[in-house]
Amino acid sequence: MSFNFELIRKKALAVCAKQFEHIDTISLHNTGKVLQAFKDCQVSSYQFAGTSGYGYSDLGREKLDEVFAHIFKAEKAIVRPHFVSGTHALATVLCALLQKDDVLISLIGAPYDTMQSVIGYTHETAHSLKEKGIRYDEVPLKNNTYDLDGIRDAAGKNPKVVLLQRSRGYSTRASLSLEDIQTIIAAVKKISPDTICFVDNCYGEFAAEQEPLEVGADIIAGSLIKNPGGGIAPTGGYIAGRADLVDAAADYLTAPGLGTELGSYAAGYRLFFQGIFSAPHVTAQAIKGAVFAAAVFSELGFDVSPTADTLRCDLIQTIYLKNEKNMCLFCQGIQSFSPVDAHVRPIPDDMPGYADKIIMAAGDFVQGSSIELSADGPIREPYMIYLQGGIVFEHNVLAILNAARYISENGEEQRND
Repeated sequence: MSFNFELIRKKALAVCAKQFEHIDTISLHNTGKVLQAFKDCQVSSYQFAGTSGYGYSDLGREKLDEVFAHIFKAEKAIVRPHFVSGTHALATVLCALLQKDDVLISLIGAPYDTMQSVIGYTHETAHSLKEKGIRYDEVPLKNNTYDLDGIRDAAGKNPKVVLLQRSRGYSTRASLSLEDIQTIIAAVKKISPDTICFVDNCYGEFAAEQEPLEVGADIIAGSLIKNPGGGIAPTGGYIAGRADLVDAAADYLTAPGLGTELGSYAAGYRLFFQGIFSAPHVTAQAIKGAVFAAAVFSELGFDVSPTADTLRCDLIQTIYLKNEKNMCLFCQGIQSFSPVDAHVRPIPDDMPGYADKIIMAAGDFVQGSSIELSADGPIREPYMIYLQGGIVFEHNVLAILNAARYISENGEEQRND
């Protein structure tokens, strides 16, 4: 069938208009918050310089920590290029805070696939938490959302740490809003005040006017090649929260007694400062792209989550594509409209940390950058593609329409009616 780009684009943008206005309001607020942090922390250009060796008295490293702590309303933060991924930052927190026989409970069902390897979820993977004698449990979802009664029961076991994954990951549940996080943490703290509430903040930064530490979380962690890097940071991750917890994580990252005092980066810190400054705007661009994708694929008859009129908690958009062929076509459509590697044809393949084959489109400037436009998903029922990122809204529009055209002209069983 023919695909009318212009008609679909105009219909989708009309559906998105009210949502875009709300996203712009959040972006304006968060840009002001970040700007104020830069001013209050007195960021200066000499702090962008790199250092070598041990990195004693590294002014750029220290100032970047201060800026992140200010933005996320943390007692302390560590921001390091040495974190290779968000999973690395999350694992550092868990390994630092948990000892043998301590209890870790995931409150939102099964955690993200790569975190399952960290935990030793289905079997004791080498060096996992379970192998180290840490006990793991989880509260299953109820009606595909968090189970508050189950969470209260779990809190009654007085776990050392509870984990809340803000984003949906490779699941069908809705991502957590700040109101959800506040409700869950309040329920835990009422029963077990000393339990550490740890929020996996990946994909959620700057999607709302507040962050999890402001609604009761004790510690958060995330990746700099997602929202807070603004599409500019070349690598890294962050941890922020209570000072004693962040210090413990820093000791695990470096060595006991060294903590935050060491760590050089010869390339310099300008891209990290510039990235966090751009992050509210870039996150808004990505979320607008997600809303636009929801509108386009709803118009084509596919189920989407969230819908185009749903307030956003993060930048992930899921589209139910019904079969493997449609998933491949979607990713090929995105890839062919990417600024990098547009000539490459994505196919499903094995990836470290994942049980199923993964199809992925990612023509990005920073390898694996989820704030840049990408799409991926495991080849398994219900054949959902997870779209995220997009640092330029106009690029999002062109690539999403192209993915829609690929499926419209070549796909199978396109409509859900």
